[in-house]
Amino acid sequence: MKNMKKVISLALTAVLAASMLTGCGGNKADSDTFRIGGIGPTTGGAAIYGTAVMNAAQLAVDEINAAGGVNGYQLALNFQDDEHDAEKSVNAYNTLRDWGAQIILGSVTSAPCIAVAEKTQADNVFQITPSGTAVDCVKYDNAFRVCFSDPTQGVISAQYIKENGLGTKVAVIYDSSDTYSTGIYESFAAEAATLGLEIVATEAFTADTNKDFSVQLQKAKDAGADLLFLPIYYSESALILSQAAQIEYAPVIFSVDGMDGILGVENFDASLAEGVIFLSPFTSTVNAKAEVFSAAYEEKYGEIPNQFAADAYDAVYIIKQALEQGNATPDMSESELCDLLKAAMVEIEFSGTTGNSITWGADGEPTKEPIVIKIVDGVYTIM
Repeated sequence: MKNMKKVISLALTAVLAASMLTGCGGNKADSDTFRIGGIGPTTGGAAIYGTAVMNAAQLAVDEINAAGGVNGYQLALNFQDDEHDAEKSVNAYNTLRDWGAQIILGSVTSAPCIAVAEKTQADNVFQITPSGTAVDCVKYDNAFRVCFSDPTQGVISAQYIKENGLGTKVAVIYDSSDTYSTGIYESFAAEAATLGLEIVATEAFTADTNKDFSVQLQKAKDAGADLLFLPIYYSESALILSQAAQIEYAPVIFSVDGMDGILGVENFDASLAEGVIFLSPFTSTVNAKAEVFSAAYEEKYGEIPNQFAADAYDAVYIIKQALEQGNATPDMSESELCDLLKAAMVEIEFSGTTGNSITWGADGEPTKEPIVIKIVDGVYTIM
């Protein structure tokens, strides 16, 4: 009996040790699966973005696994909710590291992404954000992005408005408490000054004052602004469009990728978004791959994918291509994989749902062509 107890005790100790190794973020020497940890808001005000990223990433993982995986190995995705909060995003990262995540997909929004980037850099873990647009999302050499940066969006917006004569007097309403919005506004204003595009009103709000825009709109109207630039997210944009209609103010509306999702806002009159123009890397008809992805996404989730979904779908396939470029295996440590992927990312050329022949520099920034969307008859159309 004594010997039997000793055997049981040793067995339990071995099981406990094995479970601890499985739960830590170290080398998975016995693993036959690449582990991808996803982070983004699946609840809260930005849930449309995070949920789309989670769903599309899972769709890509399922497709890749069904087709034989990556270098003969399967992918696993564990997606954690950060509620668009930097502290919660770091907590999500720690949870994923405990799970054994070797690659980080995310975070979806900028401020959380920046916070996680500090952790991935310290741990030398490869990170690719589908939609974190702030400059500092790719501050370190282990971080890359699929989307355009905030400054790029601001510059392109000013150039497009000027070149196409969309407005002669511009008003801007932006969120001064948000990294994403502020970054786009600042680059837009600088480029507008260079181009001679007149900004007649600049109005800010914060996360604590994002419900009533009557003062900002009245100032824009009184200044004679015939174009309203909104470098903000769709939720505030819906309120602005509704309140502009109440004072019979109907300027041209030009926005950025945060506008994607406006047609799905609950209790919003979608007809008010008719004619809205915004930058986006994706529409379901931009190319053949986008059409195939959109059909598969709609079949699985019952809705048309937005550009955040497309960014995430591409991100997983980008990870696949980079892993194959470096002949990676899942028994490599996270740090080894990171170094391999950093080298591979500047070598690959990727074509997917958000663009063809996309390349990356060592700064983590993609090189690709932007798309300008206009809402016509309730449908996204390419201008």
